[in-house]
Amino acid sequence: MAQKIDFDLAGPEEVEIALGRRLEEVRLSKNINQTQLAEEAGVSRRTITRLENGKGVSLDTFIRVMRALGVADRLATLLPDPAVRPIERIRLKGRTRKHARAKSKNEADAWSWAGDSEND
Repeated sequence: MAQKIDFDLAGPEEVEIALGRRLEEVRLSKNINQTQLAEEAGVSRRTITRLENGKGVSLDTFIRVMRALGVADRLATLLPDPAVRPIERIRLKGRTRKHARAKSKNEADAWSWAGDSEND
């Protein structure tokens, strides 16, 4: 089983490694070898190896492999549906939001890293 990872704190390389390991676990649980998965996904076996080792692959490849493993439906959980915000719908009176509001100077400077302030 893959080691638990805090995706908020992990660096991009750590996230790639964790996702690759999880995909490898799914592949093995379905008793599929790398060659079979590569053929089903339309990529090379070397690409599957790179993906499972967290060595970087394109988003297109990642999606192809997810589809080939039958877990593409889980991609929807990566990002919440922004349309499901009842309070926002009321505030906008049914209109959809088209622009993000720029942060004011006060919002942007509301915090600082420890040691960044001139008072330290």
